[in-house]
Amino acid sequence: MKAYTLETYYNIVKEAGLISSEAPCPVDLKDAKDTLVTGLTYDSNEVHPGSFFICKGLTFKPQYLIDAINNGAIAYISETKYDVDAPYILVSDIRKTMPYLAEKYFNSPADFLNLTGITGTKGKSTTAYYIKAIVDDYLKDIGKPESAVISSIDVYDGVTLKESHITTPENVELLSHFRNAVNSGIDYLEMEVSSQALKYNRVDRITFDVGIFMNISEDHISAMEHPSFEDYFESKLRIFPQTETAIINTDSDHFDVISEAAKAAKRVITFGTKEGADIYGSHIRKVGSEIHFRVHTDRFDHDFALTMPGLFNVENALAAVATAYVYNIPVKYIESGLRRARSKGRMECYTSKDNRMIAVVDYAHNKLSFEKLFSSTREEYPDYDIVAIFGCPGKKALIRRRHLGTIAGQYANKVYLVAEDPGEEPVIDISTDIAQYVAAENCPYEMIEDRGTAIEKAILSAENKTVFLITGKGDETRQKYGREYLDYPSDVELTKKALQIYDQCHPVQ
Repeated sequence: MKAYTLETYYNIVKEAGLISSEAPCPVDLKDAKDTLVTGLTYDSNEVHPGSFFICKGLTFKPQYLIDAINNGAIAYISETKYDVDAPYILVSDIRKTMPYLAEKYFNSPADFLNLTGITGTKGKSTTAYYIKAIVDDYLKDIGKPESAVISSIDVYDGVTLKESHITTPENVELLSHFRNAVNSGIDYLEMEVSSQALKYNRVDRITFDVGIFMNISEDHISAMEHPSFEDYFESKLRIFPQTETAIINTDSDHFDVISEAAKAAKRVITFGTKEGADIYGSHIRKVGSEIHFRVHTDRFDHDFALTMPGLFNVENALAAVATAYVYNIPVKYIESGLRRARSKGRMECYTSKDNRMIAVVDYAHNKLSFEKLFSSTREEYPDYDIVAIFGCPGKKALIRRRHLGTIAGQYANKVYLVAEDPGEEPVIDISTDIAQYVAAENCPYEMIEDRGTAIEKAILSAENKTVFLITGKGDETRQKYGREYLDYPSDVELTKKALQIYDQCHPVQ
């Protein structure tokens, strides 16, 4: 990558109109204006000699800046002047500033990628991995590296492969993944774009070749996230002005508003199960353990199959087909990709040897995903009881507690309330809050903090044929308590263990 001087970064920020107008002396580069910047970070632990340090965040402490300077930072950029002897630039909004810095530092890597951004309340990660499977089949056939992905499940950029704990990283980290992908010879990248990322400028200065709007429903409403549904919805809609081709779902609530906002993109493609959609899905049916459906476009009419369970996943698959349509990927790769596509921790199905106990592990964690999951389960397994095992995160998305408790109470024969990234809020308080809504639907419930204990008890105590919907954590291997993520067995591991015990207790004759 080409390196630039501190003066170059100052000029970029100045041209963007972000230099502070309130500070008496907003810039003091001393003798360092011609110094090359060889690092850009807001983490003092990552600073090395030549780094330009970003002071950001509500929890920022001056000690972080002191540590950064001691580690070799040549200057800092901030909304506040600190009592340290170092060159600085003061700006009016550090979040709006970071995308300008990162774009320059990483040499505009987004320009070299076919970039797909996916937003919506439900289905982002599954859609990302459906697209990835299709694109990767195509790339493999033409001898190119697999695509990169940035999701709420994991990150792969050609260099890094790791589990995620945030849907969309901060802009500096995000562009470092883009640069890794470009340096690795990767041409395509799929990513989830959260409402928080759009609201708080994490994806500013990025143009999506394809921007997908899946759906919208109440979620992330809390003092820490969005104060209202209107704020949440408006944040999601911000993806369109920075999108070349918008792909929107005709089956979504508030479609008229979404369709109007999508006009900010250069091109709009619709998908859905309503006639008239550009990518129109029909004849949806279950064939054995597979889900089959037909897709009609102006280029092809073709039958596709999903081996990942859940009738609602057809919606995600249609978005993936629409993306392949935009990228002109041949139908044979769409067919092969969808057939083999998997999203780790999404709709992973495990069955006891006697087929009486079916456990579905899924990340479902909001109103829309719960409605789809529970209604689809009732349709697919009409002669099975339903037992739900879930919780809610601490101190955020508070409206979920009512939504999830109500939906589970309406569909389930019993609910187990467990820990799900409680953070700094006591699990018993979260579970008690959810329980009132479960009880209002006359559904029995039990509060057991430990997920493994609850899963084992649920499976071993079931008397009838039962589907267990184990939601919220998927294949994640950490649980957030306080401000730390602690190692913890995944729901997949816990479910397999509980079913093994069940099989030992109920041998098939």
